[in-house]
Amino acid sequence: MKLPNNRQCAMEGDGKKMDQAPPVRNPFVHVLKFTPLEKAKIALMTVTLFPIRLLIAAFMMLLAWPFAFLASVGRSETAVEPQCLWRRLVDIILKIIMRVMWFAGGFHWMTIKGQRALPAEAPILTLAPHSSYFDAIPVTMTMASIVMKAESKDIPLWGTLIKYIRPVFVSRSDQDSRKKTVEEIKRRAHSGGEWPQIMIFPEGTCTNRSCLITFKPGAFIPAVPVQPVVIRYPNKLDTITWTWQGPGAFEILWLTLCQLHNEFVIEFLPIYTPSEEEKKNPALFAINVRRVMAKALGVPITDYSFEDCQLAMAEGQLRLPVDTCLLEFAKLVRRLGLKPRNTEKVLQEYGNRARKLEGQKLDLGDFAQFLDVPVSDMLRDMFALFDEHEDNCMDIREYVIALSVVCRPAKTLETMKLAFKMFEAEEDGAITEMELAVILKTALGVTHLSVSRLFTAIDPEDTGKITFDKFRCFVEQHPDFAEEYLHTENAGLHTGPCHGHQIKPSLSSLNLQGTATTKTANGICPDFSPNDHDRTIDGLLKKHN
Repeated sequence: MKLPNNRQCAMEGDGKKMDQAPPVRNPFVHVLKFTPLEKAKIALMTVTLFPIRLLIAAFMMLLAWPFAFLASVGRSETAVEPQCLWRRLVDIILKIIMRVMWFAGGFHWMTIKGQRALPAEAPILTLAPHSSYFDAIPVTMTMASIVMKAESKDIPLWGTLIKYIRPVFVSRSDQDSRKKTVEEIKRRAHSGGEWPQIMIFPEGTCTNRSCLITFKPGAFIPAVPVQPVVIRYPNKLDTITWTWQGPGAFEILWLTLCQLHNEFVIEFLPIYTPSEEEKKNPALFAINVRRVMAKALGVPITDYSFEDCQLAMAEGQLRLPVDTCLLEFAKLVRRLGLKPRNTEKVLQEYGNRARKLEGQKLDLGDFAQFLDVPVSDMLRDMFALFDEHEDNCMDIREYVIALSVVCRPAKTLETMKLAFKMFEAEEDGAITEMELAVILKTALGVTHLSVSRLFTAIDPEDTGKITFDKFRCFVEQHPDFAEEYLHTENAGLHTGPCHGHQIKPSLSSLNLQGTATTKTANGICPDFSPNDHDRTIDGLLKKHN
């Protein structure tokens, strides 16, 4: 597989072509590289500045707690009381305390561009790109409400500070929680400015800020004017970014506090008032606001989503490299509506049909007929992924392998069993080294892959062929075969800064080691968009392509 140079331009929400092509860089991966001098600086700061800054930050949090507690006592959760003098004073004191905390962390000055709208003018602030828990800075600057998991209010100290800003809570235990959350946001948004503004990160998870991924429609369902707000961290060394694959939560905190100065820029863009069509279609509203924000940031937009992130971070034995083509493939599968409901049955049917073709090459028309879909620009983009030699033909077996990985990323052996079934010779049920290379490079979504060491290890008798049973036995004895044989032989095959995938949780799901207890979206704002609206976005994108 390879990403072609002549991909068709994707379409935006209003049917216009994007100014920039979709990004090749994986938005869910962050790689930090240090020069020897930077390493020496970090070592020095670790024993000098870091502990001091950490203590000051902790002290500021403790100092803020009694003020937040007093201001929250006796406050109604369904109505807004008039801001009396002492509550306004507490609000100012808390902002000062939080500002001192960020100053101690190296954010000595913060650049503010544009003018923040009044709650009556724009009840909802949409922030992007979402890349770190340091994105809490705008929350403490404005004391705007946010959407938070209900469990976070029970966290000692942190829960009291959160309750002060009157968040909208999403409960995991309540099946109707998403619907209730949207209704509560609607109620506040239509209050005429009585309630504080609601600050929402519509991406729903953290990225490396290389692009803007799909916006969840939750912030746009109320159909009220929103104010787009863009965030930048123009630092020479990016220690801020907290993505799904890269430095962990504590490592990011440590490295950031070890920097002498950290820059932060926030820009309030003009209020975006939805058209009548956008009011009826939150998905279209979300797409058009994202375009405005991407233009202000000067970054491309992409239809990668949290679902693609889960694919990239799946804990199968074949972990996807940073530059895998399978994220692009997964996006096209989703937008073409090709992901089967009955995965196992459809994959087996595809596998049987592909086997009967015996490696026969298909052109674009044959490919469309195989999938029973019309020829379109998106289908051409998908075809180009498998047309490696640019001779207008592809091997349909590679499509079936890629689809298997996308549909069941953690089931490596099931995908390999299906692949062997399509490639194996009838007389002995075995495949050659070249065929194994095709299978594995497709499963990893890369253009070139050497499997000589792996094949030799599986075939010590040097027969030139291996069966699936031999492959399975070898994998059972060497569960880390990809690390041991593929990564050592292929220099460019990296899954990130660590050999393992680091799945980043939300702030409320960290254990003491800073690792994830559940595979939930990381970041401040959890996803509360109803599932039917998520499907609407895919349908809208499909329509415009």
